[in-house]
Parts: sequence; structure tokens; C-alpha cells
Amino acid sequence: MRYALLIVGPESANPSPEPPSPEIQARVSAEYNAYTEMLRERGAFLGGEALQPNPTATTVRVTEGRTITTDGPFIEAKEALGGFYLIEARDLDEAIALAAACPGAKYGAIEIRPIWEYDEAQAVPVGEESRQPA
Repeated sequence: MRYALLIVGPESANPSPEPPSPEIQARVSAEYNAYTEMLRERGAFLGGEALQPNPTATTVRVTEGRTITTDGPFIEAKEALGGFYLIEARDLDEAIALAAACPGAKYGAIEIRPIWEYDEAQAVPVGEESRQPA
């Protein structure tokens, strides 16, 4: 089963005006590089990216046919999405073990979200056919 590991932390929501020291940046980068390599070696890595901090977000809504954009995130929060991994895991227990190994779990939290598996012919999540109107 595929899972998204959503990395949330306080630094993404409220970035410091001063960048971290090169030593800290190097240490954290090395931790994430090692984690990504472990996922690759296990065959669990499907993708992932770091995201720029919360203030760089643009929120888009369509209301009554009008597109409305707002600079910044939609909600004020103590933590924000800072990046993600897309992984393949046998089950939720394995996804939890992989999330616990993510460096982001030490600095914030990892939210695990199962991915909807869509049937391409029907364009509905697999197993959800019975919920669709006839």
C-alpha cells in the first residue's frame, strides 16, 4: 500500500529570519540523505520533496466562478507542512516504523496518510465503487 509521510514542524510555520548555521544544515541534510537512502534500499521510496516555508505559500479558491488567490497559507498554525515522502509499505505498522525513522519525527511530527488507489477506468478509489451513485 502507498502512504504519504507528511513532515510537519514549527520551523515551516514560522521560519527564523536567520538561516541555520552551516553545521546544523549539514547535519540535518545528512540525516535526511541517510533516511532517503534507507527507504531506497528497502524498496519503499516512491518519491519525496522538501517544501519551502509556510510564508511562501499561495492559497487558491474558486468562489462563484472567480479565482481568488491569497498570499501565504490558509490557516495560522504552530506547525506546517515542510515536506513529504511517498512510500510503499506492507501495512500501517510498517508505515509507522518507517515514519518513526524519519528525522522530521525528532523535530516535529510525521502524519501518515494512506493514498487512494484509483481504478483508472472508473476514476473512483478502488473499493469505493459501491459508494458511487448508480
